[in-house]
Amino acid sequence: MYIARTNSTNTLLKQLAAEGNPPEFIYAGYQTAGRGQTGNSWESEEGKNLLCSILLPPNKNLHFLNIAVGVAILRVIGDDFTIKWPNDIYYGDKKAAGILVENAIIGNEIRYSIAGIGLNVNQTTFVSNAPNPISLKQIRGQEYDIERLMNQLLEAVHTVLNEPEQDVWAYYKSHLYRREGCWPFEDKKGRFEAVIQDVLPTGEIVLRDINGQIRQYEFKQIKYIL
Repeated sequence: MYIARTNSTNTLLKQLAAEGNPPEFIYAGYQTAGRGQTGNSWESEEGKNLLCSILLPPNKNLHFLNIAVGVAILRVIGDDFTIKWPNDIYYGDKKAAGILVENAIIGNEIRYSIAGIGLNVNQTTFVSNAPNPISLKQIRGQEYDIERLMNQLLEAVHTVLNEPEQDVWAYYKSHLYRREGCWPFEDKKGRFEAVIQDVLPTGEIVLRDINGQIRQYEFKQIKYIL
């Protein structure tokens, strides 16, 4: 389902799902209130990028859905991209896409999940204070058909969700941003250098600092120094 303008594809898809007859996906030409993780906004020039939400089967492990959608995006746009924990899509040190997966819980039951995706496609000028955006056009030097990308992504999501979870996790870990080498991070105690040891099925990242200490963090407890 295409809509020229909406506040948020995630919000719209949730509304339609609550009414009982949702489409499998929605993609929009423009969002007036696009959202990222923890309420961050998402800059997008009208008609230039892929702004979509996909209805997913219910899954108690929201962390797996997050990594599965990230893997699906890489399957479409290329293995030269990486996934910055937990699920931002990077090219080098620049951000090409963000993902927001939300569960709809009624009582104690997860009824469905929705994956909201913002992928920079044909935009070449970014005017917000986002520190490091980049688009497919800037990388590849070509214009993309957004509807075709939407269809490719939908197919990739379905494919990945039907693969063995251990295979999806293995692909995710092999494509982690800064998966090799020692890099600077910062937590509430300050900056330190560490290597990525693992990402757990429960979503936490495991680091080993230069003193050999193992550190484990949940989302937003640590940040990369870019």
